[in-house]
Amino acid sequence: MRVLVTGAAGFIGSHLCQRLAARGDDVAGIDNFDAFYPRATKERNLAELHAALAPAAPTPASVAAFASRQSVGRPGRFVFVEGDIRRPDDLASVFVAARPELVVHLAALAGVRPSIADPARYADVNITGTQRVLDACRAHGVARVAFASSSSVYGMDSAVPFRESDACLHPVSPYAATKRAGELVTFTAHHLTGMGVTNLRFFTVYGPRQRPDLAIHKFTRLIASGQPIDLYGDGSTSRDYTWVDDIVDGCVASVDQLAADAVGTYRIYNLGGSRTTTLLGLVEMISNALGQRPEIRWLPEQPGDMKRTLADLSLSGRDLGYQPRVPIEEGIKRFVDWYRRALA
Repeated sequence: MRVLVTGAAGFIGSHLCQRLAARGDDVAGIDNFDAFYPRATKERNLAELHAALAPAAPTPASVAAFASRQSVGRPGRFVFVEGDIRRPDDLASVFVAARPELVVHLAALAGVRPSIADPARYADVNITGTQRVLDACRAHGVARVAFASSSSVYGMDSAVPFRESDACLHPVSPYAATKRAGELVTFTAHHLTGMGVTNLRFFTVYGPRQRPDLAIHKFTRLIASGQPIDLYGDGSTSRDYTWVDDIVDGCVASVDQLAADAVGTYRIYNLGGSRTTTLLGLVEMISNALGQRPEIRWLPEQPGDMKRTLADLSLSGRDLGYQPRVPIEEGIKRFVDWYRRALA
């Protein structure tokens, strides 16, 4: 299958591209190297992706060469194009050249607190950008889309554990609102065009290549270097942390489900670890894995932060066969090992 992945140079995107290409899919990726975090981080992600694929799937010289090859009896390939999902010309170029049969739309601005500081930019990238991707799909005859949503869409009135049937009417940050809006935009596209859409609500993903601003990566870096870490509130807030390979399992299963659909269907699935870890418990796991004690600075609770997240996986387990395999205790050890090898 020919798959286009937006946000391909990012944390989850690079892992998903690697998995799809390694199993034999032809994968085209697009990313604009947004300055939210250093370009070098994403370039390193792509370098690791290419290195992992090199023995079995050498990169073609161009996206046009990638699209022109026959698909029978050979491993998949990966090709990358730098471009912005908000620019129709950038999208048109990659759609025409790569001729995708399915799109996985991961590109977004992430982060609760930065979204409070600049909500208009988040709306531009996450809502307008999503609409541009859907417009390009319609223009180029792509009838299958998987959209990366977020557990943040569950808001003030959502009961724990979070279920996909929740109305999600009260998001508590601009980021959460843009992700819920993205789900509604994809529903409209499905309703008007018959496009098959799967919305995947990710729950706090971590692992190798994790964004440097996210808690596990940031805490590991600061504790390892003997610097203080900032904790907000009393440390009792809790999250459903999910190892990146488990998330990729769910993404690949949804790709296969969409590919098998005879008619366009609209779906929403939770992808999480299905257990919670408190903030203090997380810091203790990281410090134990590093063998260093943390210096903690306690700060007031921040607006937009949720008290607790927890995924109900009944639906994704039934429909996708989704089952997280890496518990947080093992995942933190693996993350610290990766950090020491790759970045320390």
